[in-house]
Formats: sequence, C-alpha cells, structure tokens
Amino acid sequence: MIEHAWLIVFGISLLAGILSGIPVMLVLGGIPILLAFIAAPFGGFDLGYLQAYPQRAFGVMSNSLLLAVPLFVMMGVLLEKSRVAERMLMQVGRLLGGSPRALVAAVLLISTLIAASTGIIGATIVMLGLISLPAMRRVGVPDGTASGLICAAGTLGQIIPPSIVLILLGDQVANAYLDAQQRAGNFAPDAVTVGDLFAGALIPGLLLVGLYGIYVVGILWKHETPASAEPLPESRLSDVLREIVPPILLILSVLGSVLAGVATPTEAAAIGVAGTILITAARVRAAGNEEVMPGVVSEEALTARLTPAWLRLAMSLTAAVAFGLVALRMAGVGRVDLSAENIALDGGAALALGLTVLLVLGLAVAVIALWRAGVMAAALYETVKVSAMIFGIILAASMLSLVFRGFEGDAWVHEVLTGLPGDHRTMLLFALAVIFLMGFVLEFVEIVFIVVPLVGPIILQDVDPVWFAVLIALNLQTSFLTPPFGFALFYYRSVAPPEISTGTIYRSVIPFVLIQLATLAIVFLWPDLATWLPDMLFG
Repeated sequence: MIEHAWLIVFGISLLAGILSGIPVMLVLGGIPILLAFIAAPFGGFDLGYLQAYPQRAFGVMSNSLLLAVPLFVMMGVLLEKSRVAERMLMQVGRLLGGSPRALVAAVLLISTLIAASTGIIGATIVMLGLISLPAMRRVGVPDGTASGLICAAGTLGQIIPPSIVLILLGDQVANAYLDAQQRAGNFAPDAVTVGDLFAGALIPGLLLVGLYGIYVVGILWKHETPASAEPLPESRLSDVLREIVPPILLILSVLGSVLAGVATPTEAAAIGVAGTILITAARVRAAGNEEVMPGVVSEEALTARLTPAWLRLAMSLTAAVAFGLVALRMAGVGRVDLSAENIALDGGAALALGLTVLLVLGLAVAVIALWRAGVMAAALYETVKVSAMIFGIILAASMLSLVFRGFEGDAWVHEVLTGLPGDHRTMLLFALAVIFLMGFVLEFVEIVFIVVPLVGPIILQDVDPVWFAVLIALNLQTSFLTPPFGFALFYYRSVAPPEISTGTIYRSVIPFVLIQLATLAIVFLWPDLATWLPDMLFG
C-alpha cells in the first residue's frame, strides 16, 4: 500500500479538484503537474516523463481525425442557431404524440443516428446538448432525465459502427489474437478484421439503444406536461416532411459516406458541414437568431419570414449537385490521374469538375445568405469557443494519463493482471473490472493500448476475439459516463446552462451506467449476441 501511496494521493486530489468547482480543464491538467513536482524531490516521480508531453500535444493537434471535432461542432451549432434541428425534433415528437415521453423517444432515435455518424464523444455530446436540450426543457422533460439521455446517447458512437474504439480495438485484438493462437500451437489462425468487430457490435449496440428507450419512456410514462410548458400543436404531413426529411438525409449522408467507404470520418464531417449550410440557408428566418417557438406563431407569419423562394430552390439544386458528385465517386467515375504525364479530362472527369464548380458557387451563396441573416457569424464564434473547450480537455487529459504512467500506475495494473489465478472467464471478468476502473482517469486510447496487449495473448487462447472486443468496447463506453471523471460529463458540462448543476448531471447518468452494465452482463452471458452476425456475414 505504501509503495502506491502517490497513486492514492493522485486519485484523491483529482476527486477533490473536480468537486471544488474549479474548471475541469484546469483540474485535469493542473493537479497532475502539481503532484508530479511535489513527488519528484521524494523520488516518487521522474520529471523526465514530462518531456514527452510536447510530443503528445503535437500528436493531438496534428491528428487528422480530430479535425472532425470543430466541423461536427459547427454542424451542431448551425442546426441550433437556425432552429432546424429543434424543429425536426419537435416534428418527430408531434408524430409520436407531442408528450415529453414522445420527445425523449424522438431525441433517442435522432441522437442514435447523429452519434453513429460522428463517432467522436466530445463533438457528439456538444451537438446533442445544443440541439435537443432546449427542446426537451420546453416541453417539461426534467433536467436530470434530459441530461442523462444526452450524455448516454452521445457515447453511442463508441459502440455503434463505424466507431473509433472498434477500429483501434480491431488492430490490437488482431495482434493479440495472433500471438495467443501461436502460443496455443495454432500457426494459421483466421484473421480478425475491423469488419468483424463492426458486425459483432451492431446487435449489442442496438440492444443498448432499446434498453435506453425503455427506460426514458417508462420513467416519463405518467409524467404530465407542466402547465407552463409550451404546447406542441398538431401539424400537417407536408410540414412534417419539410422539416424532418432534409436533416435526416443529411445524417444518413454523413453515415453512409463512411460506411460505403466514400469518405473518412473527417471528410464525412466536411460533408456534414456543407449539407448543414445548405439546409440552414434554405430554412433560416429573415429575423436571424430570434427566439421563436416553432408552431406557436401562425403558419402565415412563419412563411413570411422564410428566405426567398429562389434561394430555397438554389439550395435544393446545390444539394442535388452534391449527391451527384457522391454518386460519381461511388461509381468510380470522374477521377483524374494526376500522376500521368499528360493530364486528360474524360467525360466523367469533366462532369465531376463542372458539378464541383456549381457546388462551390451554391455554398458561397448559402454562406452569404447566412452571414446577412446573422447566423454564420454567431455560429463561427460559438464553434471556436466550444472547440477550444473540447481540445483543452483533450490536452489536459493527455497530461493526466502521462503523469498516471509516471507514478507507475500502468505497471501496477500489469502486476495485478498477470498475477491473477483462475480460468480465462475469471481473468476476463477481472480485466473488464480493471478497464472500468481505469476509465476514471485514462482515455480509451490509453486503455486499449495498455490492457489489450497485456491480457489479450493469455485470454484469447480460449475466448472468441470478436466477443472479447465487443465486451471491451461496451466497457469503455461505460467509462465515459462514470462520475466523477467521465469525459462525457465534462463535455456536457461545457454546454449545459448554469442552472443545471454538476451534481444534477452526475446523478442523471447513474441509471444509464446501470443499463450499460446490464447490457455488458447480457453480452457476457450470451456471446452469440456478438458472434452470430459476423459468422453469418463472414463465416
């Protein structure tokens, strides 16, 4: 116990810092540095570890995947500023009855699509917080239920494909499985691919969404809409289609471009921003950022404040051009071989070039319209502010994990795991418990690259690698919600209004953590939930 005294002080100090009300970014980055310099004179920490931080910070800022963060944030901010996403949620809520439970069901449905299209915790939760929280509060959904739902739904992108966690796990599990099978005498094992993990995680991910839905609808089943809540009037089918079809097409385009291999997550984020600009420009009110509850004013008044018909037509044509470019890309038509000595444009390449010019012109018109309406400037300001908060938390969390390793926290974990007696299922249970605890202080990338190489070569001698990976992914998702250090809570706190306290946020996620643990237990007891679909698809 004495030899790990600094780790104990480390955990207690972080907990005290979080509860003190100091900004989370300062706690995550400041307390580890302070403890490192305090422990160094006593031989408890080697300050040489801190020399690795500049390289870590450079790696974060140069990571092309993280370029998607400000893009997805801007996508959410634009949808919030123009009230497009809120109207979509309201219309889906009306279709389901307009009650608080109908709206939370709509939020879960739409949040699942958004979360799956982004796969990045910070950007997803910020987007959901900006879009869905005001709508749920207006119809009387309690702050605790709304906050918990947003935090939990924002983490779904970690288990529902495509997922960054599954991609990283696919690489590490494949290596560990090969090592394990060679130790067991099998020198020609079947390869484990990321596609296997995507298929394996699909059913458990949908199961988790279903359990979320049962809980949030059930808890609001007898909840009456307060008299002070603004009503959701009935609307015509044409109104519903006009509001919900374009945003849903946008979300499906972002998700589909990744699944079809047309774009990387970062490129998909750029597609999302471009589509959001077109939708916002076609639906922005002439009054800009006015606070108007959709449906409360008359339809005539709303129509009078819409952008001109020619602009809506131009945005629709520009969107059609964008879909045409995607179709050309998926068909493999329109590519230009820049490595050739003489560059020649065939018919497909010339068509693609012309469509690109039209797309740029359409986006330019949309940006000008949004700037004149006062939406673009406000969206850019909010995007910079929120993105800075997200990257600050990421950089601070990187310092936290570095100091944790400097206090030999990873060595302590290794010692415990490798010295554990029992069969492979006992080791798997203990490994999952350790991952759950490590999620309090480490990022999922650190956990994947520390735990899987340590326990994988031993456990995977007798355990299906897809089942193993899906269990870890579900566990890592749980760690994002676990108070007090769940990173999903930090991201939500950065956009939640001041009247929603940190204590309310922490309490709100406890039922969802229990649901995730129940899902983890179900998949542990019935491995076929994770292995059946990959076997059906890939044999």
